[in-house]
Amino acid sequence: MTINFEKLGLKEVINASGRMTILGVSKVSEAVLQAQRFGGEHFFEMADLSEKTGAYIAQLLKVEDAQIVSSASAGIAQSIAAVIGQGDRYHAYHPYTERITKREIVLPKGHNVDYGTPVEVMVEQGGGRVKEAGYANMCSADHLEMMITDETAAILYIKSHHTVQKSMLSVEEAAVVAKRNNVPLIVDAAAEEDLFFYSKAGADLVIYSGAKAIEGPSAGLVIGKKTEIEWVRLQGKGIGRAMKIGKDNILGFTQAIEDYLKNGSESGTAMKLRLEPFIEAVNQINGLTASIVQDGAGRDIYRGSVKVSGNQTAKEVIAKLKTESPAVYTREYQANNGIIEFDVRSVNEQEMRMIEKRLQEIMK
Repeated sequence: MTINFEKLGLKEVINASGRMTILGVSKVSEAVLQAQRFGGEHFFEMADLSEKTGAYIAQLLKVEDAQIVSSASAGIAQSIAAVIGQGDRYHAYHPYTERITKREIVLPKGHNVDYGTPVEVMVEQGGGRVKEAGYANMCSADHLEMMITDETAAILYIKSHHTVQKSMLSVEEAAVVAKRNNVPLIVDAAAEEDLFFYSKAGADLVIYSGAKAIEGPSAGLVIGKKTEIEWVRLQGKGIGRAMKIGKDNILGFTQAIEDYLKNGSESGTAMKLRLEPFIEAVNQINGLTASIVQDGAGRDIYRGSVKVSGNQTAKEVIAKLKTESPAVYTREYQANNGIIEFDVRSVNEQEMRMIEKRLQEIMK
């Protein structure tokens, strides 16, 4: 049986949106595919596979322990459940038991965002209750600390371009507050590229997406202190059962981490060089003005920013880019301001020329 777009009636996609879940996030390498195939062709004691791959990854990342889960969202839910239950087997079987009342998760208000689902949905799935600190446009260490009570189970910090960037405390500042109040700090760093920084900054648990910066298969990773990771692993007997990950993706993701640490990702300088001819070409199209901009969260990611003017709106151009096959998906976060952003990390030279041609046709 051969799988292709035509057989399943699927539309081909050019992903100029970035590492987005709605598009399948990333392409995987041949080495990762081989590791997945090895997993698919063999049997393992799954508990042993989970622990051994976790120990291997922990050694690579210089942390006490690690646990592969099915996604970063699963990592949030299971980490919340872990710090609430603290290794109690009864809690694992009864995650919403009234025996345990210490369930408040303190979260900067500007971090309580929707990244495809609201952060608080994952917190509540883990049995926690969100307690917002600070304001939508500001959260200091004092704002965070004043919300901690005897019912606080953890502090949750979301590092993401989705969150408010202005006047927010740093991870290091959140870690100081957590340590001073003897509560764990969980950092959701799903799309972040640095696999070392947040643990070194003082987080007890750090969560990454497998398929974003690391370019692995669908997976998530939780790293941190050994005791807390054991609590996370215990959730496989509870809510984590509905979030289990297969042996093929465990091994594929392990290979992806090893490759990522060896090879890194495309540098911002390289992105800018690839973007230059695209920007030059787009600037020749009537009604479009293009420039290169850096990622809003300060990451070493550069994108093409295209301002739409004339007789069409950015939203109309975005919709037309999606109508044909291959459909071109872009970053739409600034469409209300008349701006379309093009993320080229997963776009090759031929696809960039196709995007240029499509824009020319639309703007005629």
